[in-house]
Amino acid sequence: MNVFDWIYPLLLRIINIQVDVNEGILEGQVVVNPYGSPYFSFKGIPYAEPPVGDLRFKAPQPKKPWKGVLNAKEHASNCYHYELFANETTPPVGSEDCLYLNVYTPNLVPVNLLPVMVWIHGGGFISGSGDDNEHGPQYLIRKGVILVTLNYRLEILGFLSLDTEDIPGNAGMKDQVAALRWVKDNIRKFGGDPDNITIFGESAGGASVSLHLVSPMTKGLFKRAIMQSGTVTGWLTYTFRARDKAILLARDLGCHSNDLKEIYEFFKSQPVKNLIRKEIRLSYAALAKASPNFLNLFAVVSETQFGNDERFYYGDSYDLARNGIHEGVEIMNGYTEDEGVIYFSAGLDIDHLFDQANKFLELFVPLPFTRNTPLVEQLEIGSRFKEFYLKNNTVSRDNVDDLLRYLNMELFVYGAISMQKIVAKHNNNKNYFYKFTCKSELNLSSKIWGLDGLFSHRPLTAHADDVGYLFPSIPEEVIDMNSNTFKMIDQVTTLWTNFAKHGDPTPDDGLGTKWLPFTVENEEYLDIGEILIPKTYPDKEEIEFWESIFKEFLPHYVP
Repeated sequence: MNVFDWIYPLLLRIINIQVDVNEGILEGQVVVNPYGSPYFSFKGIPYAEPPVGDLRFKAPQPKKPWKGVLNAKEHASNCYHYELFANETTPPVGSEDCLYLNVYTPNLVPVNLLPVMVWIHGGGFISGSGDDNEHGPQYLIRKGVILVTLNYRLEILGFLSLDTEDIPGNAGMKDQVAALRWVKDNIRKFGGDPDNITIFGESAGGASVSLHLVSPMTKGLFKRAIMQSGTVTGWLTYTFRARDKAILLARDLGCHSNDLKEIYEFFKSQPVKNLIRKEIRLSYAALAKASPNFLNLFAVVSETQFGNDERFYYGDSYDLARNGIHEGVEIMNGYTEDEGVIYFSAGLDIDHLFDQANKFLELFVPLPFTRNTPLVEQLEIGSRFKEFYLKNNTVSRDNVDDLLRYLNMELFVYGAISMQKIVAKHNNNKNYFYKFTCKSELNLSSKIWGLDGLFSHRPLTAHADDVGYLFPSIPEEVIDMNSNTFKMIDQVTTLWTNFAKHGDPTPDDGLGTKWLPFTVENEEYLDIGEILIPKTYPDKEEIEFWESIFKEFLPHYVP
């Protein structure tokens, strides 16, 4: 080995790299990228004041300037949370002082300002962070974009709502807005173009991106949006009866007052460890549709107006998608082939689930019907769905793929396709749609969830498997750049960054195919696997069946 080969990385790490942002001076570092040129890294940048004390549950406040030089070489604290699929003995991680973001740039002084991609992590609004152990820049940054990742408040701390001025709800979403405002104001200092910002995210992050498309707080903050397995028309994005849940939580913690001000003061005084991983059972019907491992009882709410306070979200999701999407924002949206596998997540008693599916029709009643239709109609709806997917056969391991097809559609796919149809019908936004089918050793979700045995008969592209093609799944392991796996990584990152740069994932013939925008007439989409295949009418037979049921019982949910 040449002496320079091992000295150069060491030299890069000790060089002081400073950037002067609006609040003060940051000191980052240069990092070696095994997949390309070194990049500049700035971690743990505070974008708002710590939401502690009187700021708990409140909208984030602008960060005050600091004196001296802020060390931005290490991540700051995550937002307080349990890992999503951790067991009961796993301790929580993070802190309430957690409103930080990270910036990775290939060039601080480019000839032309660089496109910016802001990643919003998933995790069901209860887990996750923007740290580079899960969302590192190594793949994307080699394509000439700046990557920003961020933390936002989670679970009760981020999404509790009393529907009062003290706790109106959506604090975690307002954190994201504050981060986007910070990026808009400061990214030029890192070589980024504030007029060419793309927001993208997966699962709860994808739903967040979709919500930013309709929020009055985010107009003008970004140019493009990519939604991965999460949309404003998805049913897991929102909570219902939020105040009831908050009051029940207070009683569970020892406060039996009915005075909302007293309840707020009680919540504000609670140790942070009391405000996480709480189960609140309103009724069997309220929980019958959820796998206990990823149900979030505290999520996005439609806010009431209090004085001059900004509201992040208010109204009906389908109405907002039809009439409220920010004009001119270009959109990319899609889902993975086996989204519903997450329902079987680790710790769920699979045989008990099959037994419940055979005894009760609730499993086959999509959430909008359980919340909006009489029980007699729900039983009819459940019967029709079970006949369509299972032919009324007994649910078992032998036909688990049929049950999975139903869960795919209910949890993610119907909402994703509905969103795309609504955008095409009611808005002038240029939009692209995809189905993600890549398969390789990067598809880790079903392994993490302990489902190798249940689905041993075929490889899966499960919920969140697409993330591993954008960010290194195991950062310390370097993938052979000549492998088929890296070829897929390169294709996916090229599509995503082309969209961020040009508003078109295939602006030239570099990938050997043309991805056409989605239209009402042909419903064009791209099958993203090892080979890129343009197709039309995604999951056509199933979508037509679902739309027929909604048209009969809840026509509001027909795109």
